Amino acid sequence: MSEFNKLLFIINKFSGTGFRPKLEGKILNACESNNTECTIEFTTGRGHATELARNAIGKFNAVIAVGGDGTVNETARGLLNSETPLGILPKGSGNGLARHLGIPMKLEAALNALFTSRVVKMDTFHLNNHLSVNVSGIGFDGHVANLFGEGKQRGFWGYTRFVAGEYLRFKGFTATCMHNGSQEKLNNSFIIAIANSSQYGNNARVSPASSVTDSKLQLVHIKKIPLYKGIPFAWMLFTRSLRNNTLYQSKPVTNLVLQTEAPTPYHIDGEPCGTALRFEIRINPESLAVLVPEKSLPSI
Repeated sequence: MSEFNKLLFIINKFSGTGFRPKLEGKILNACESNNTECTIEFTTGRGHATELARNAIGKFNAVIAVGGDGTVNETARGLLNSETPLGILPKGSGNGLARHLGIPMKLEAALNALFTSRVVKMDTFHLNNHLSVNVSGIGFDGHVANLFGEGKQRGFWGYTRFVAGEYLRFKGFTATCMHNGSQEKLNNSFIIAIANSSQYGNNARVSPASSVTDSKLQLVHIKKIPLYKGIPFAWMLFTRSLRNNTLYQSKPVTNLVLQTEAPTPYHIDGEPCGTALRFEIRINPESLAVLVPEKSLPSI
């Protein structure tokens, strides 16, 4: 990545398990080893990463989001429809987009990958005018995001325990999907995911067919999984082997509208958004430049 010799790193200290001072030193050392000038900024609140990224356009060769999917989303908002690429150093609890793009989870490896990555124009989409770069959802996952919120224990096992406690409480819902001039009822819905990439995070691949470069989204409809089918479903989720069946359906879409019969919780890339009755989804093809490790290019 020799042409990228001036980088801005945007660090969210509160992503994942928190900030460690040695992170800053490792970034500085990696940039020095690669003859790269770098600037490090720390976010101070919601929306700050967007402002920093937007101000970096034309001044830096790339902007690196250091955090989880929320930090990636905020940074992407500032870079959308620009030629300045987004890089990711994954420091969140799920790191869904980073995992889909094949970015290493270990800091040193992720730093090294930055300097040999290629620029790819990936798709994004808007859900009710909120930018999404990864996977957004309506129903149970939105319910969990709204309740889990800020300040709760993060990490895979903390999240898993929390989800298990809410699973039996959440009731299904009905939605009407309007797409390409036709209507379809989605009955007994538990989760309706709109997937740009393949996974929520932690390798939970809710949409194995998704690509961030195909100008399509995947509309994933999941009914409530009976407890006795929970382990087989989880196995398929984490082994990239989910296929259409009576409880799970996935199909490619572009622009669509979903209407629910009662206010339904939703999230954008894991961040809680409250509830809504109507959900307007609009794809933005090739709207975000991202840095992708060269070896991952065939699979994104």
